[in-house]
Parts: sequence; structure tokens; C-alpha cells
Amino acid sequence: MEMNQEELADTLWGGELRRIRSEFVKGVSEPAIKGLLDDLYDHEVFSTEEKDSVMEGQKIRADRARCLIDMVIRKGEKASQMMIDSMKKGDKHLCSTLGLKSFPGVVVQLLVDDTCWRLDCC
Repeated sequence: MEMNQEELADTLWGGELRRIRSEFVKGVSEPAIKGLLDDLYDHEVFSTEEKDSVMEGQKIRADRARCLIDMVIRKGEKASQMMIDSMKKGDKHLCSTLGLKSFPGVVVQLLVDDTCWRLDCC
């Protein structure tokens, strides 16, 4: 399977968030959302305006959760990894329920003729 480096990165942490998205929206609590927002703000993933838009722009908990995870996915791999790390520290039960992985799969990259090949390993 031939992939460029951007496509490869998109399959790791962001892919893990996409995999758990619907269950995250159903299961995350309001305090957990606030904790995630605070952590992501502290790590400069979100600005004050972005943090406020999740809390004030969305009135229903599920909509806040959906907005939060979608914003993080759009911000890329570092933001996605930061959110996963924050979830693991703050809500181990939810992580267990979601089947959140410590690392979203082992990936071996081969660079041949400036083409990145991805091999999924068990």
C-alpha cells in the first residue's frame, strides 16, 4: 500500500480518534469535556476563543463532545495525540470503554524512491 507521509500520519492518532468518535460522543461526561478543554488549552492546542466556542457555542453535551473531537482531528496528529494522552490521564474508565489504544498500531515505514510504504504489524 503506497502512501505519502501526510497520509501515513493521518492514519495514526487522528485515525484513532475517528475510530472512537461516535462512542466518545455518547460516553464522555461534561466534567471530562471541561478537563480535556483545559488540558488542550494549557498545551496551546486551543486558543481561548476555540475553547469558549466549544462550551458556549454548543448547548448540548453530545454536541460539545462532537465539536471538541472534530476540532482536534482537524488540527492534526500532534493535537490528536495530546487529546488521547489527556484522556488517558483524566478518564481511564472512558478510555477502557472506548478501547483506546496506547499507540494506535505498530507501523513500519519503508522509504523507497521517495515513496513511503506503510506496513501494519500485529
